[in-house]
Amino acid sequence: MGFSDIFKKDFLASYTSSDVSMLHIAAVLLITCLIAFYIFMVYRLITRKTFYSRSFNISIASIAVITAAIILAVQSSIVISLGMVGALSIVRFRTAIKEPMDLVFLFWAIAVGICCGAHVTEIAVLLSVILTILVLLLDRIPIGRAPMILVANLKDSKAEPELIETVKEFCKYYKVKSRNLSADRCNLILEVRLSREYEMVQAINALAGVETVSLVSHDGEVTF
Repeated sequence: MGFSDIFKKDFLASYTSSDVSMLHIAAVLLITCLIAFYIFMVYRLITRKTFYSRSFNISIASIAVITAAIILAVQSSIVISLGMVGALSIVRFRTAIKEPMDLVFLFWAIAVGICCGAHVTEIAVLLSVILTILVLLLDRIPIGRAPMILVANLKDSKAEPELIETVKEFCKYYKVKSRNLSADRCNLILEVRLSREYEMVQAINALAGVETVSLVSHDGEVTF
């Protein structure tokens, strides 16, 4: 056995394991669980999805703990770290994330897991506090307001001009999105922006040719 072989053996032996007690591992994972639970509650409070995905929220909290465990394992052995790189390189995620806010919480959970696993819990706590304040503040800044959707069913299509004139009186912005004609009947869908919602609905409902009228809010793109 030559000098280079002895050197390589001693070098690898110094990195194959490190003294990490079970108490230390349990403490790190417990702190990660507490922060993950905090992320779980913040996501449930902030999200405004029509269909709240509880499974996705649980997955976000679990990812933080799993990431912390991976970082602890990588720190304990260079051999494990090399094997982890090979194992994770073949993983492919096919689930598309359609909501941008979900991506924020996903990266938040991963960052918390990395910080806790790397023994810089202070950064994880500070990151969680700053992100919570930032998301709440930006969510309440009145940058723009999503328009509402007005749906009107007309018994007589000739009543449309009168309906449009009524809409003009109450709305500073309106746009016809859909117009469906069937015999003498007409179905109109308009995008409107107004403040006196109740008064406009009552005025349109009082028109002679209007059968039903509905005003629906939505959380779509904001029109300036």
